[in-house]
Amino acid sequence: MNKKKIINDPVYGFISIPSGFIYDLIQHPYFQRLRYIKQVSMTHLVYPGALHTRFQHALGAMHLMGLSLETLRGKGVAISEEEEEAALAAILLHDIGHGPFSHSLEHTLVEGVSHELLSSLMMNELNEMVAGRLDLAIAIFNNQYPKKFLHQLVAGQLDTDRMDYLSRDSFFTGVAEGVISFDRIIKMLNVVENELVVEQKGIYSVEKFLIARRLMYWQVYLHKTVISAEQMLLKILKRAKELCGTGTLLFASPSLEHFLRTKVTRQNFTEDALHLVHFSRLDDTDIWSAVKTWAYHSDPILRMLCSRLISRSLYHTELHAIRPPEGLIEQLKAEAVDYFDIDVADVDYYVWLQSIENSAYEPKNGTIKILMKDGSIQDIAEASDLSNLETLSRKVQKFAVSFPKELTHTPLSTDRVSKI
Repeated sequence: MNKKKIINDPVYGFISIPSGFIYDLIQHPYFQRLRYIKQVSMTHLVYPGALHTRFQHALGAMHLMGLSLETLRGKGVAISEEEEEAALAAILLHDIGHGPFSHSLEHTLVEGVSHELLSSLMMNELNEMVAGRLDLAIAIFNNQYPKKFLHQLVAGQLDTDRMDYLSRDSFFTGVAEGVISFDRIIKMLNVVENELVVEQKGIYSVEKFLIARRLMYWQVYLHKTVISAEQMLLKILKRAKELCGTGTLLFASPSLEHFLRTKVTRQNFTEDALHLVHFSRLDDTDIWSAVKTWAYHSDPILRMLCSRLISRSLYHTELHAIRPPEGLIEQLKAEAVDYFDIDVADVDYYVWLQSIENSAYEPKNGTIKILMKDGSIQDIAEASDLSNLETLSRKVQKFAVSFPKELTHTPLSTDRVSKI
């Protein structure tokens, strides 16, 4: 069987599957599951084109990894064929542990378990199936391999993961502010003392990358309508688990039912292999089919949340630069209790406050190093003459207040954020 296939990708054109081993990884059910998990969760409710998947993203990131390794080899960086295949496998599988709706439901079905940990567990299982052939890929993924630049290409401040999702998400949402010069960044990559660096000629492309990342977060990923929809989905699952805990019968696929009726935490997740089996069978269709069915359930809260989400009658959400006064939240809750004739104990399903944080560049998690023309190495924040680059490294915190549109309240005038 010919396993050297090409895939027509709308962002990059043709993507090559470089080896039979990579092809077999793509064909595995763990990876094929990513076809049914949307890359940007509920963002399609704001940007209708944003229906691309984790499957597409993983292939795109692998393509950029291949281009990066080719560039580095051309500059004399020693990369063996074994290391190349391992790096390609590591980036291909880096998101394999994502659950339904990507980040939206992370830490929800399985409390305190990140997709990175789940990816590690699933990679370990795959490694057993292929008799240890993923050993090097796992070492690179976990930053346990001496050539640190390989890990930095998988998970760093300027990795192929971020380069692909910014390019892909801006393409499918149509948000031009997210467009980056990924090809120029890759051409400017180099390695000094096993660390990834960007040659000085690429500094403006890196600046644009960081600014694009900031704009995409506030304009796409943390758009107030997206926040509203994602939080409604979280409330739906919370209510479903609450009802299951009292013995209420709910429609659900066997794997979704497992997590609704079983309290699974980080501690006990690894103690029972059945948890990972059920998790590996979950995707967006499990959640969405349940939501569509629950929209007709007898429980008024579950029915209300599901029917509103399906019809896109989303909660009104406001972003505030400072924490809103407690009086505003209490006022909204009092209005909700009165208007919807609900118990005070259930009001958190109608009104909630959440904190949102984001920074485009986090030096504490590794820096972007610039190789200057004189051979010295500088952090991008030092090397750049962009006045607001230092601002991009600061964590921005905003507060989102969500409530049904039927409720009225007094806005917070100047404290209210109308523009980001």
